[in-house]
Amino acid sequence: MRNKHVVVIPFPAQGHVMQLMEVARCFTSDGLKVTFVNMEFTHKQVMSAWSDGQSDLMQMVCITDEMEPDDRKDLRKLLEAMSRVGPNKLEELIKGINKVDDDEITCIIADNCMGWVIRVAQKMGIRQATYYVGSAANLALLLSLQKLMEDEVIDTKGVPLKNEMVQLSTTMPSMDPAHFPWLCMGDPVSNQIIFDIMVLEGKEAAEASDYIICNSHMELEPGAFSLFPKMLPIGPLLSTTRSAKQAGHFWKADNTCQNWLDQQPVCSVIYVAFGSLTVFDQNQFEELALGLELTNKPFLWAVRPDMPYVYPSGYMDRVSSHGKVVSWAPQQEVLNHPSVACFVSHCGWNSTMEGVSNGVPFLCWPYVGDHFSNTTYIRDIWKTGLGLDKDESGVVTRGEIKSKVEQLLSNKTLKENALNLQEKLPSGNSSYNNIRKFIDWIKEGGDNLPANEEAQTSC
Repeated sequence: MRNKHVVVIPFPAQGHVMQLMEVARCFTSDGLKVTFVNMEFTHKQVMSAWSDGQSDLMQMVCITDEMEPDDRKDLRKLLEAMSRVGPNKLEELIKGINKVDDDEITCIIADNCMGWVIRVAQKMGIRQATYYVGSAANLALLLSLQKLMEDEVIDTKGVPLKNEMVQLSTTMPSMDPAHFPWLCMGDPVSNQIIFDIMVLEGKEAAEASDYIICNSHMELEPGAFSLFPKMLPIGPLLSTTRSAKQAGHFWKADNTCQNWLDQQPVCSVIYVAFGSLTVFDQNQFEELALGLELTNKPFLWAVRPDMPYVYPSGYMDRVSSHGKVVSWAPQQEVLNHPSVACFVSHCGWNSTMEGVSNGVPFLCWPYVGDHFSNTTYIRDIWKTGLGLDKDESGVVTRGEIKSKVEQLLSNKTLKENALNLQEKLPSGNSSYNNIRKFIDWIKEGGDNLPANEEAQTSC
């Protein structure tokens, strides 16, 4: 019997690759054949860091962007190169696979911000779906762009025209236009590139796709799913629920974390990690280091290997009895450990979902993009964490860090809220049913789309 064969292709960034890798592994565990397509430079990183066994049903391949390594640090050049080179390379790859593989490719799952992939699927007559790596609220925002322009909330370049809060529907939280994700990438040039290529093309890709799946849950964002029933929540996507190790890391995870956590008291450890994009200057890094030291509590701190930070003089010796610093942590396993008391985080959506799924309170330190709207969920909607305030020079001081950690750990209500939210996300829930329906849709190969029944009922 021939297997249904699916192509999965993520945007070349850590959080995107990890989420779509988990989607792919869900597919293979249900008998689907998957070709996972990375860009060449991320493919090498993933394969060098992957120590867990790979499924016979998933092959890892890559296509080139034909760029020089240093040029990839320029977002504009990267996006333009992928849009220019990617379509032909992907089409060639698919044709080559179909020539030699008895199981022809019948569906493409593309990262929502890779609009050119959906255009390839349409050209080749292959069914397609998009996957959105952020919150359903931000996906709803993307799908509401035309209305926001018509209502003169933003102009055609995504720039806010009004200084007032916006609600996409009465069942969704208010949004500050100044914190729309494409406006929080740093400099104006990067913001515009994000809007033109990733946001506008992402909107077109989502609208053209047969379905949109995302790593969220009806209990977390009911208003967004009610507004757009085409969005199918299949999260939280966690490898720990399958007793597997998370795949898709760009760096090898330090597996000594578990042994160290085993030696710490229950609910005592401050876990600190800021994902794959956050960059501090040396002064802010030192304030963070000294703030953790001042708490005088056990802490596990992930400091990326690509960051050339210098620790304060004598720091490692002073904190050696209660602090552990690693280059990259197996985060899902860490957050699932009973010793972890709280999570100091940039609040990327992966980290947000992993913390929520484990009932861990947050200390929010957003950096770019959707981190700010995710912080709003954590701090104001779910009420499972606190924010950090910067001083007049824009620095989060060591004193602020110490103070907020103490407030967070002494606040029983925040912990109770975190545990209550966790209980709303059990296994065998609506998200599980949704991914089952989606897989059945792929296997059946027909035109009947898997319905988000809860969203349709609540409309």
